[in-house]
Amino acid sequence: MLGASKLAIWIITGLFAVCTVFFNLFILLSSLSHYQHTKQWSPSETIVVALSSANLVHQLICYLWMTMDEIDNECHIPSLPYSILLVLIFCFKFIMVWYVSFLTCYYSIKLVHTPNRCYTTIHAIILRHVTLGVTLIPLCAFAVCMPTLVVFQSEKTRNITIINQDCGIKTPETFAARVYEVMALLLADVFPGLLMIKCCISISVHLATHLRHMKASTNGAHGPKLGSQLRVIQMALSLVTVFLVFLVVDLYVNYQIAVYHENAVMLTFLFTSIFTTVTPMVLIYGKTSFWKLFLHEFNTGLDEYPCLSGLKVREQKAERRSPVKYKK
Repeated sequence: MLGASKLAIWIITGLFAVCTVFFNLFILLSSLSHYQHTKQWSPSETIVVALSSANLVHQLICYLWMTMDEIDNECHIPSLPYSILLVLIFCFKFIMVWYVSFLTCYYSIKLVHTPNRCYTTIHAIILRHVTLGVTLIPLCAFAVCMPTLVVFQSEKTRNITIINQDCGIKTPETFAARVYEVMALLLADVFPGLLMIKCCISISVHLATHLRHMKASTNGAHGPKLGSQLRVIQMALSLVTVFLVFLVVDLYVNYQIAVYHENAVMLTFLFTSIFTTVTPMVLIYGKTSFWKLFLHEFNTGLDEYPCLSGLKVREQKAERRSPVKYKK
């Protein structure tokens, strides 16, 4: 079904790859510039920098494999390089997903102020050991994904008996390989997804409660305001929404491959590229420092082309002037 669309998927993925590199490089360069001035990163900045780095590496390896697969239609290249690239792709996808989950969990605990001692303890642990967490996630990813190399190489994979079969892809046939595939899917997709849904519910309940209290305190005189906190809430909820869409597609693709032996792995790579593009865009909007710098650089770039000056975006909100009171 998807074999005839491989070329189109490859081209579209390339367009998203360019956007992925642009937005993630912007985050990395902005964070490094900020670090040079302050000589420190906040916990959220540490996670964001790690996430952007993982996005970049994953996108480059993913597009390299897709390019090799598109050029080498008959799989003349030995299957081992393909299998190694696929394992790296799965490892970095695991890393990206857990980094997004880690970041959402951090914002959830930071935003939701409750007298619950468990929340306070978890928040303190994250603040104290965020670098350790950022380091342990890649180690866990490689520990979980490395057995995939054995699954791919357990039989000769260069025998192309299916039309448009991807090079290096082998559907596991043994019971042990099927069990491993299910466990890897649970660890890489389902468990972080459940954590993010839990964080999303906590943030939504906190937002509803906060709005109700603020509206009650003003007697409905004006709409409640959250200021910069609302931007962070929107960012966290957007990250969860984007991930859930990606999770549905990834589960569908794995179901098609496992049950119907459908050649659909390039579809999940396409949606992963969309995920690695949209995620940094959400992060840039959600973090005020990134957003202000992005608007400034955007307007500066338009200064080089006077004909596009109408596309400039206002960098600062217009100040609201209080009505002038006249004395009687």
